[in-house]
Amino acid sequence: MKCSRCGRPAFAKFRRHNAAFCEECFDLFFERQVEGAIRRKRMFTRDERVLLGVSGGKDSMALWHYLHRAGYRVFGVHVFLGIGEYSEKSREVVTAFARSCNLPLTVLDIQDFIGCSLPEATRRLRERASCSLCGSIKRHILNRFAFEEGFAVYATGHNLDDEAATLLGNVLHWHVDYLAHQDPHLPSPHPKMTRKVKPFYTLTEEEILRYVELHRIPFVPEQCPLSQRAKSLDYKEALALLEERSPGTKHMFFLGFLEKGKAYFARSLTPPELRECQRCGMPTTQEVCSFCRTVERLKAKEVKNHAHSRRE
Repeated sequence: MKCSRCGRPAFAKFRRHNAAFCEECFDLFFERQVEGAIRRKRMFTRDERVLLGVSGGKDSMALWHYLHRAGYRVFGVHVFLGIGEYSEKSREVVTAFARSCNLPLTVLDIQDFIGCSLPEATRRLRERASCSLCGSIKRHILNRFAFEEGFAVYATGHNLDDEAATLLGNVLHWHVDYLAHQDPHLPSPHPKMTRKVKPFYTLTEEEILRYVELHRIPFVPEQCPLSQRAKSLDYKEALALLEERSPGTKHMFFLGFLEKGKAYFARSLTPPELRECQRCGMPTTQEVCSFCRTVERLKAKEVKNHAHSRRE
């Protein structure tokens, strides 16, 4: 197998592009995909401080490596969730990588914000799915950190597979508000909310994995043990079947939506009226934000459980 660009022995073949690349040409392909996404969506410049959420998985680690290598002012932030060995390993990977590359990194412990680990929070609030609860808590923690530390933009490693799966779920359930908002670049709707970007939105998981392998970037290969029942995994599986039979399906689905479909939903969207939470002061559509309500419920459950155990 030869490189489609230069004719040298190929490093990898990608069916959706009907092309194979040697290591050097793949690196160039990868760079053009990321830089094209950053430029096209006007995500950030090299002068801006970019906060990057690093979980320890291949996507965020690859983005951290690329942005640093490309000369962007990137700062890592990791939220320690307290999910046993999985979280310990994730923290170890990101801290070791930051140390080896001399990269700035802040580790935030979820227990400092909600008073317990994520598994404990999930156990107390049994009516909420783990991924939904985790996402809500992490969004608040990271948005608050980004605002307080003065970052212009917050980036994540979400890729084409992630975005296509999210889009499929939103279409199946006709979540019109989510469809109107889904975009690799979300502007700030409030002075206390940092804009959010996804520079990997045109790259697949396979392509990112090849980049990680090529540059020997350490990462945690295991999925979060609390995500086993996540619907997004079902959507990814369905899209993977379509992609296998028709390469490029995910690309056409998501990028086609951005180009031709999103505008129809955005037209009917009325921007929510944001106010500041009475408890924490962060933006919300209600008097008390969902994060603060969650913390209050967790404390109430703890008091109730403690009183019940004392009676026993």
